Amino acid sequence: MKNIKIKNISLAVAMLGLSLTANSCADDLRQEPITEITAASLYKDFGNYKNLVAKLYGGLAVGGQSGGDGNGDIADIDGGFSNYMRLLYIMNVITTDEAVIGWNDGTLPEFHKMTWTPANEFNNAMYYRLYTEIAFCNEFIKNTTNEMLGQNGISGANLDEAKAMRAEARFLRAQAYYHLLDMYGNVPMVDETTFGTLPKQMNRAALFTFVESELKLAESELKAPRTNDYGRADKAAAWSLLSRLYLNAKVYNNTERYADVIENCNKVIAAGYSINPSYEKLFLADNNVNNPENIFSVVYDGQYTQTNGGTTFLVHASIGGSMVPASFGVNGGWGGIRTTKAFVQKFQASDLRGRFHTAGQTLEINDLANFNDGYAFIKYKNVKSTGQAGIHDNWVETDLPIYRLADVYLMYAEAVLRGGGGNSATALGYVNALRTRANALTVSSIDLNFILDERSRELSWEMTRRSDLIRFGKFTTSAYLWPWKGNVKDGIGVADYRNIFPIPNNDLVVNYNLVQNPGY
Repeated sequence: MKNIKIKNISLAVAMLGLSLTANSCADDLRQEPITEITAASLYKDFGNYKNLVAKLYGGLAVGGQSGGDGNGDIADIDGGFSNYMRLLYIMNVITTDEAVIGWNDGTLPEFHKMTWTPANEFNNAMYYRLYTEIAFCNEFIKNTTNEMLGQNGISGANLDEAKAMRAEARFLRAQAYYHLLDMYGNVPMVDETTFGTLPKQMNRAALFTFVESELKLAESELKAPRTNDYGRADKAAAWSLLSRLYLNAKVYNNTERYADVIENCNKVIAAGYSINPSYEKLFLADNNVNNPENIFSVVYDGQYTQTNGGTTFLVHASIGGSMVPASFGVNGGWGGIRTTKAFVQKFQASDLRGRFHTAGQTLEINDLANFNDGYAFIKYKNVKSTGQAGIHDNWVETDLPIYRLADVYLMYAEAVLRGGGGNSATALGYVNALRTRANALTVSSIDLNFILDERSRELSWEMTRRSDLIRFGKFTTSAYLWPWKGNVKDGIGVADYRNIFPIPNNDLVVNYNLVQNPGY
């Protein structure tokens, strides 16, 4: 049984008068109506705290107030389409060489073609999803200040636990702001003190500083690595996100922070994580069991997290053509996601990370809407390491890793190559440890271009590719092309303003403090 259960709290949160709501399971609809619930009464009882913090994690996992993303959180878009992890995948993987999607739903085809506009409903849903998560975190942080905890009589061991939970909320809010920083650049700032005024726009460099300071503050109160409940953040999660933040600092605020990358990676590595001997098992339905590599994952279990986003989306959407859904532990494929030849060609034949379904598929993509154009890529499955299917044949219970040790190894290696200090031999050893596990040939030396490709091989479909390509100057430019980049079959460069996404038109209309990102 996984520890995070997202249930029985949405009604209480709705009673607080929040305009944005997060998800729960179908059991919520069977609860007796709750009356006269206020923040004051909820936070006076420490017994509510774990459910309240579970709601914050639920915002990452699911997209609506009832099972299957019903009662969606974001207006004017289906709850499954507006799922945090599904949107993060669309905007950070579908926009790159790692994947194409064949569906013609609304403006979805614009992402791989790099033709999105400020009217794109999926871009807008991502933006509002991030602020939904921030709103819930703000509410928790506001009600768990030292002053409020004292007023509510929270003391002793409960006080220590409440402060750790507050740090988790701060981490989750910082993570949402990190995604805004990475994808949108200059965005409105809303925290627990914002009330009754239109939020002001914070520039990217200032937002970088805010995210950094919040993560450091959270780190000071988060539980030690590997001591929190599974699926909840600890100090190692904060160190991992700080490493990503510093690795991209040159993009975000034009400073080099590679020494800080190495410092935080070393903290994670020293915390006792280790490489899972099997790469495949990292992405199976029991990847929460005896997995020494994953630092922080979004939890799915097929029962409490019935969503068309997350790993349910990643498994079903990547099955089509002659593929057999039962071998992936599900009842059918959605015939959507494949990959490009640019990605396929990065793998040696022996590399276990490069698993492709080729029967009935062509390497060339002549028609983005045809599932048979492009090899299908095999990564996530709703099957356990024993071969048994997940608990449900539709809702996938495979957890989605957000930070894992392999990423930390590769960030360390890149920071060493970029002049951050560290040890070159250690960096090479980390890379070869990953390649040995994957049955790929070990290498005697590494350079930055190799690291970029190795990150794609190791972290494929884990939502890091877009920011990696931007950091290397290859996302928009003609320095690296892939099929249908720029809406041309062989690929072309596009304008650099597409390194960030547009602020939704709706937000510009209602908030005169905001200025649209350049180019849009």
